[in-house]
Amino acid sequence: MPEGHSIYRYAGHHRRLLAGRRVAATSPQGRFRGGAARIDGRVLVDVTAHGKHLFYRWQRAETLHIHLGLYGKFRTYEMDPPSPTPGTRLTLATDDVSIYLAGPTVCELIEPSREEAIRSRLGPDPLQAGSRGHTVAEFAGNLSRRTIPIGAAVLDQSVVAGIGNIYRAEALFLTGINPATPANELPAAKVEELWRQSVALLERGVAEGKIVTLPRAPLGRSEETDRVYVYKRDRFPCRRCGGPISTGEMASRSIWWCRTCQPPAAASSTTTVPA
Repeated sequence: MPEGHSIYRYAGHHRRLLAGRRVAATSPQGRFRGGAARIDGRVLVDVTAHGKHLFYRWQRAETLHIHLGLYGKFRTYEMDPPSPTPGTRLTLATDDVSIYLAGPTVCELIEPSREEAIRSRLGPDPLQAGSRGHTVAEFAGNLSRRTIPIGAAVLDQSVVAGIGNIYRAEALFLTGINPATPANELPAAKVEELWRQSVALLERGVAEGKIVTLPRAPLGRSEETDRVYVYKRDRFPCRRCGGPISTGEMASRSIWWCRTCQPPAAASSTTTVPA
């Protein structure tokens, strides 16, 4: 599933290509035929993102809401687009660009009140930190109400929006937090550090177009495990201490961490550290 940085890149890319222009919309697959007809020929006003959700605003039409989920993909063609496949849910096109969407979990038109409701259920987005008002205080407040492990809490989009499995493992490693630590037992200083680290990692992802958590990105083409500290690196030693990288399951997803660099929570905790 794309993480928050990818969704923000899509929002920016689609805004640059389509905003302020009259857009033709079709649904080759047919599952979004009615919605495509309602926005066909309308002017796209703006595209914004919150966590893993995209919102396309049109003149005199509802908002297009897209969530890619596990299998959703966009393909962009700036000249000579091929014919859409039968599985293409939506096409958005102008004279010189075509964007094809296939396999999204959500592709719907919604009223402003529905968009507001969706956003209100989402946690603060690290990519909206600062000027857009999303703060560590919101993040801390959400964590304080949850007794689940922090490794599960940061995947909960109502706690913090936009963090996926890779950023979860990397942010917890970089802040030295054991993933089994109960979310509401995390010290305030660690909450602030985890928020700052999440902001920095996601912003770097937007800038570079891929997830890179090492101080220096490898040159040229590289494997995913060459660009990170712990994610999928259980076959390799820890980059910091040289010890083994552990792996387990949390929130129905695999997770990786270093037992030395991310020591277990205090003995008073009742949370079980993953094996």
